[in-house]
Amino acid sequence: MKRILLLAVLFVISFTVTYCLVLFWERQPGEAPSGMVWIPGGEFSMGTNAAIGWSDEKPAHRVSVRGFWMDEAEVTNAQFQRFIDATGYKTTAERPPVLEEIMKQSPPGTPPPAPEVMVPGSLVFTMTSGPVSLDDFSQWWKWTPGANWRHPEGPGSDIKGRMEHPVVHVSWDDAVAYAQWAGKRLPTEAEWEYAARGGLNGQPYVWGQGPPKKGERWLCNIWQGHFPYQNTEEDGYLRTAPVKSYPPNGYGLYDMAGNVWEWCQDFYAADLYRQRGAATLHNPRGPETSHDPRHPHGPSRVQRGGSFLCNDQYCLRYRPSARHGCSPDTGMSHVGFRCVMDVDAPRPTSTPPR
Repeated sequence: MKRILLLAVLFVISFTVTYCLVLFWERQPGEAPSGMVWIPGGEFSMGTNAAIGWSDEKPAHRVSVRGFWMDEAEVTNAQFQRFIDATGYKTTAERPPVLEEIMKQSPPGTPPPAPEVMVPGSLVFTMTSGPVSLDDFSQWWKWTPGANWRHPEGPGSDIKGRMEHPVVHVSWDDAVAYAQWAGKRLPTEAEWEYAARGGLNGQPYVWGQGPPKKGERWLCNIWQGHFPYQNTEEDGYLRTAPVKSYPPNGYGLYDMAGNVWEWCQDFYAADLYRQRGAATLHNPRGPETSHDPRHPHGPSRVQRGGSFLCNDQYCLRYRPSARHGCSPDTGMSHVGFRCVMDVDAPRPTSTPPR
């Protein structure tokens, strides 16, 4: 009898401690930092087993994350301007390419690039004049001298009237520099996916089931029509949209689908999920090195969320489980980021305004 009572007491104590830990884990710890929302910790199925998923999203596996703060929207041009004004930082796209770095990341035997392209610039999406093979992305991505976050489509373009649009043409290195200045960091891809799901674990889209149908309210900024030569702009925008133009997810986060791809902290490995076992992973920080068949000669970092170029007939990657990799020194006209902050991190003395 005493043994049973002792076991009962131990059970009650264990349950109470666990319950308190869960409350500590999930409850919002005080007032939110400016422009951020609390993402309560929890467990979810990361990745997907669905037919629409790409091979690097499979198999689905259990992951838990600790609670954290996350920017409610992508970092805007206005916020990035404040960072530049305060630090004098020059983005990767505003600096001349380094030949040694280019050759290091190129296949053996690749000839050096022509001198005329060794100038500051970035990759800009350019709509084609008609149907093209979707196997050759060089038909719509053009190296554009003078393109950068201030000139998203190249010389002659600017961000006037677009200060509340997400900043683009930022490399992973640029995003990390901003995050450090703001007293934050980039999210891990586990944190990003957990937050993107907004509590709808296992659903294929940020809002739940299938994509909007013609005539319904658009829920994100993607490509409607025939990629890459015709965009009907049914969602209201040809390129980026101002942040918060579409409804938030269950955690109050905007644009976790479409608009711009978002950098994450992790190295990208295409086969990462297939290497993970059945046990639940706690706060995974990604692999120690990258493995990207599309970029085998250099490092690759994770991007999440899709962009205004996502199209149902082309890539269908504006889903919470979708992922891909990109060279950390590369900026493009559909790539941005948002930041997170640990619960025990010092509060920044001045937070970039929303």
